[in-house]
Amino acid sequence: MKLSKFSEENLVSFQLKSTLKNDAIVELVDLVSLSTMVKDRDQLLSDVLERENLVTTGVGYGVAFPHAKTSAVKGIVIAFGRSAKGIDFDAMDHKPVNLFFLIAAPEDAIGAHLNVMARLSYLMKSDTNRQKLMEASSPGDVLALMDNVD
Repeated sequence: MKLSKFSEENLVSFQLKSTLKNDAIVELVDLVSLSTMVKDRDQLLSDVLERENLVTTGVGYGVAFPHAKTSAVKGIVIAFGRSAKGIDFDAMDHKPVNLFFLIAAPEDAIGAHLNVMARLSYLMKSDTNRQKLMEASSPGDVLALMDNVD
């Protein structure tokens, strides 16, 4: 499965402006809403915030995976955002988050949704991959790295 098929170059931002967790989620939802897969931006935002309030998606190592299974999308869609300064995201290791993958999936995409999450998590375990994303200068670099999981 190539993860890049769930994203597009216009869903990649290297300069998240937010400094607060909820503002970062709003910014990422606005970014992912550029996709034709998103039917209802407001519902998606509500669902992502509701999921985030259950337990943080800041997994540590400067990475977060805000996500939702939602009726607001027609298919799985992934946006990537980077913050050079880092954002306090209540991460499990209590460190700022620099790399964000917002994942939205239809409510019935249970297996595929989990597979996407697992593959991104595996990818982000690598110090090298995280460094490549911090240094990436084009959306194509990000999409290529997303497919670098065998």
